[in-house]
Amino acid sequence: MCGCCCGKEPEETSLVEEGEDKRDLTNPIKNRGCTDIIVLIIFILFWAGMIYIAVFSVMHGDAFRLVYGYDSFGNTCDEDNRGRPIPNVSLSGMNMKNRPFVFFMDLANPTTKMSLCVNKCPDNTLNSINEVREFSRSAGSILCRYDINFTDYTEERIKEGSCPQLPVLESESILNYCVPKSWSVLAPKIGGGLLSFFNKFDIFHKIVRDVCLVWREMIVLCFIALGFAVLMVLLIRFLAAFIVWVIMGLAVVGSVVATAVLWWTYADIKSDMDAKKETKTIPLLDVEVDNEKAFLIFSIIATVLTVILLLILLVMRKRIALVVALFKEAGSCVQSMPCLMIQPIWTFLILIVFFVYWVIILAYLSTSEKASLGENMIVRYDEHETVSYLWWYHLIGLIWTSEFIIACQQLVISGAVATWYFARDKNTVSCPLCKSISLLIFHHLGSVALGAFVITMVKLPRMILMYLQKKLKGSENQCAQYCLKCCICCLWCLEKCLKYLNQNAYTVVAIRGTNFCSSAKKAFLTLFNNALRVVAINSVGDFILMLGKIGVMAATAAVGIIWLKDKDGLHYYPVPVLLTCVFAFFVAHCFLSIYEMVIDAIFLCFCEDVEMNDGSPERRYYASRGLLEFIEESSKKLNELTREGTAEETEPAKL
Repeated sequence: MCGCCCGKEPEETSLVEEGEDKRDLTNPIKNRGCTDIIVLIIFILFWAGMIYIAVFSVMHGDAFRLVYGYDSFGNTCDEDNRGRPIPNVSLSGMNMKNRPFVFFMDLANPTTKMSLCVNKCPDNTLNSINEVREFSRSAGSILCRYDINFTDYTEERIKEGSCPQLPVLESESILNYCVPKSWSVLAPKIGGGLLSFFNKFDIFHKIVRDVCLVWREMIVLCFIALGFAVLMVLLIRFLAAFIVWVIMGLAVVGSVVATAVLWWTYADIKSDMDAKKETKTIPLLDVEVDNEKAFLIFSIIATVLTVILLLILLVMRKRIALVVALFKEAGSCVQSMPCLMIQPIWTFLILIVFFVYWVIILAYLSTSEKASLGENMIVRYDEHETVSYLWWYHLIGLIWTSEFIIACQQLVISGAVATWYFARDKNTVSCPLCKSISLLIFHHLGSVALGAFVITMVKLPRMILMYLQKKLKGSENQCAQYCLKCCICCLWCLEKCLKYLNQNAYTVVAIRGTNFCSSAKKAFLTLFNNALRVVAINSVGDFILMLGKIGVMAATAAVGIIWLKDKDGLHYYPVPVLLTCVFAFFVAHCFLSIYEMVIDAIFLCFCEDVEMNDGSPERRYYASRGLLEFIEESSKKLNELTREGTAEETEPAKL
């Protein structure tokens, strides 16, 4: 346990199984100390800054202002503001509990005219001050300034801006704002910008309503996706000899069926719309037009992806047999350590907790503003002078910590696989996952923090460039946009390469106990020296697992479309289906990515095994007979493929 503070641990601390010779030089798992302690200290100090931001944001911000809005006097609606009145504002610091809606006195000038917090939006059109008075009396919803009794509502109050402009239109609550239902009356009075703004809110409101309407069905679909993912894992474990072809068949069938269902749904919607156009008795709604366009786009994308999938399978068919034995080895590893399949769930829960914390602090940080009086003595909030710097710090914290959590999972899995691999009797390995977790906590948190920081330093500039590209989208400088796109693409490729290298570096850290830089160098040299074999494993193995994820997502999408297609009351039913598909892909990724990491870790362990041992009785390999046969067979296959490619290149020269 003291290893996190010193260079070496005592002789008794080791990941070698009990009963094995701890001085066995053929086993790379050995005593170790902490790695990259300085980076770990920097990461801890960085999080001290994150805590400071959280305290500052909570003290100066009000997250409920984003949810409920605020009135012209700085009062947050549906909140007791008596504890923080604004100086020199008479009606500030009032109790607005049970008043969750923002009501605008003049919709033509919502930012310069008075707004109030009300407990009910007008449910019918009010054409006179008497009707306004009667609504305020009966509904208890004050529509004039707070210090004016409803018995004193007069025409003069309207002129001075203390009462709303007439007529007060029938409204509905959209994101806690009282928005008129009839836009045709408003169009001549207000600008197109406000109309467009509220229309966007309306679409968002309908989408949220659809999700709320079918949330039970979405939960059932998520469990269906979980069942498909578990089925895929069981197929990999018990049908490893045929799993490649099984996954390929499921992916192809799932893609074809999903594409067919999409085209069938689009044709059904289009035929209904054509029938309405011919009769000219039922007007077409925007929702119907949007659904038709959405399914046409989905159908075209699905068709293109299905064609690409078939072409890739046609090209890679000769290399598929190379990964069957490796799938068997990975299946044996997962069977020996079934808790590995639970690890993504813990990582997911930790990420969810962190994201919720980050979003809450972001809400408080975005409202850490100073109140000031603007036009017509209306309170407005201006950004605090230090918030702009805290935004960037908080964003870096999101990326660095997220990558740190994911990297912890990668090192834990790699450490467990290494412990299992370098055991002579693999059936007697006791709790390798727990040992790997202790290895991470007491020795290698610094290496994980450094690897996550490297990814952060690549991802952050890419996000900045994407933001600049969005800002320059309407400009005429095409050269600048092209350069930005090239830079974004290069950074994306670099990020993917570094992530793959980091994952293998964590495996070397778990095996050798070296620091991150040394491990990354060792991993790079190993991958470079075995480039052809790495290409065979990753191009085929990872691709097959990706097909499994796509198959789970496609099957879930087909079930969701058939189920929700005729659901009454839905406006945009492709949205719930799309959200469910995203979750289905994520669930499949959580389970099948374990196999990706296990396969990569086993490969690096084998390379380390071959480097330290020669297969003699004194220096026997730790690899199983099946894995040794796979490596030998893959070498023959790769040599044959290389010779075929060389022959194809030299044949034209002979001619």
